[in-house]
Amino acid sequence: MGLKPDHWIRRMALEYAMIEPFAENQVRDGVISYGVSSYGYDMRVADEFKIFTNVYSAVVDPKSFSPQSFVDFKGEVCIIPPNSFVLARSMEYFRIPRNVLTICVGKSTYARCGLIVNITPFEPAWEGYVTLEISNTTPLPAKIYANEGIAQVLFFEADEECETSYADKKGKYQGQTGVTPPKL
Repeated sequence: MGLKPDHWIRRMALEYAMIEPFAENQVRDGVISYGVSSYGYDMRVADEFKIFTNVYSAVVDPKSFSPQSFVDFKGEVCIIPPNSFVLARSMEYFRIPRNVLTICVGKSTYARCGLIVNITPFEPAWEGYVTLEISNTTPLPAKIYANEGIAQVLFFEADEECETSYADKKGKYQGQTGVTPPKL
């Protein structure tokens, strides 16, 4: 990277619009933290959720996903049912440079409550809002707070650009704008 990791993230976010909106410093007072951290960026969860339900006895099938598998919810606090999960989206829009790969991991504050954010990469030249899968592994209902930190994005810069990027492959999740269920 050449620069200290937090300086590199600030430069990339400000000069190349890699993260919008961008919190240049870590925000912590009274909220689950978000913004630039030592080696990454703590992103926030927006107030749009798809809560999985078995009301219609739909089968969850990644090749033929039924909208009856979830209930749409918009609000400041989302309650995840016991042993269930929600799909949500990041507040931040990401534009990943062609020579960068990221890994998104859940924040320990939520993990210590039994809430797990699926680990996922953002491939070189991918852009969009991140669709997050948040699992409640507990036998109790659990809260997620919109507009606060949910996961940390770690950035890995290569010496060279990749030969074939996510944009080159015309990836199916390129430019997603809302909570996006699985696509085939």
